[in-house]
Amino acid sequence: MLRTTLFTAMAAATALPAMAEVNVYSYRQPELIQPLVDAFTEESGIDVNVAFLNKGMVERLQAEGDRSPADVILTVDISRLSELVDAGLTQPVESDEITSQVPAEFRDPGNEWFGLTTRARIVYAHKDRVAKGEVTTYEDLTDPKWEGRICTRSGTNAYNVALTSAAIHHMGEEAAKTWLEGVKSNLARKPQGNDRAQVKAIWAGECDISLGNTYYMGAMLQDEEQQEWANAVRLEFPVFEGAGTHVNVSGMAMTKASPNRDDALAFMEFLASDAAQGIYAEIVNEYPVAPDVPNSDVVESWGSFTADDVNLMDLAKLRPDALRITQEVDFDG
Repeated sequence: MLRTTLFTAMAAATALPAMAEVNVYSYRQPELIQPLVDAFTEESGIDVNVAFLNKGMVERLQAEGDRSPADVILTVDISRLSELVDAGLTQPVESDEITSQVPAEFRDPGNEWFGLTTRARIVYAHKDRVAKGEVTTYEDLTDPKWEGRICTRSGTNAYNVALTSAAIHHMGEEAAKTWLEGVKSNLARKPQGNDRAQVKAIWAGECDISLGNTYYMGAMLQDEEQQEWANAVRLEFPVFEGAGTHVNVSGMAMTKASPNRDDALAFMEFLASDAAQGIYAEIVNEYPVAPDVPNSDVVESWGSFTADDVNLMDLAKLRPDALRITQEVDFDG
């Protein structure tokens, strides 16, 4: 009798449905992701477990191999997305719901990654010390008039490497290297800190302009301490000569080893939906990729611009060259 009872209990336990969950590895900050996670769980009943990583995502997934608990990857920058694909750590995702929301130029040709938002890498300029419209092109940043007036984070940061990749695409490698040298010669201080730190330096009078991503303006305006920094500057949207303003993406991919594929797909479809794209627009202050989702009022107040139409995969291929010439000119030295 006891044996039968134990067998029956074990069989019943085996028949229980698996817990609905999605495990996410994310390079994005917790405060940017949590509103999306909460909205998805409320709608679907599926729990989302997020591991926030500062670095080493590729190495971690490679070490975990087929035993990896990760289902979905959330990251920023086209080079990081393509690196995951090139390392064989993602899988194709076929979903009409996603492809109908994400334009072809913002997704992998083989559907191994999908863009969720775009951001422009622009110039923050002091409202009083820099005339409106004074910064028109990225090439202008080498003009001697900016000597001792530019601040930026490390040249090897992914955001700046992507911008340098775009410079190589538009100028050629030698001209891009000369451009980097020219920007370096105009720096007010050694590259340091993040994009917000550059705006703080402008506010403090250490420099007059800086390179930065657009969404940081929204983030600073929402921070009581940083509002004063943000209010000291305005956004300028420089272009490459004969082209447009450099843009990059945040994106998602499904891991090759995903143990919860159906739930992961549901999460990815949600992130591409109008509802989630609206959350991105209002909370993260980025540009939604879904064509029917409007920008937030804050983003709209920054004005319109013409985005560079270079294929982002072409920029990803230029990343090694961009990193190399950045190191050759000792940009951070």
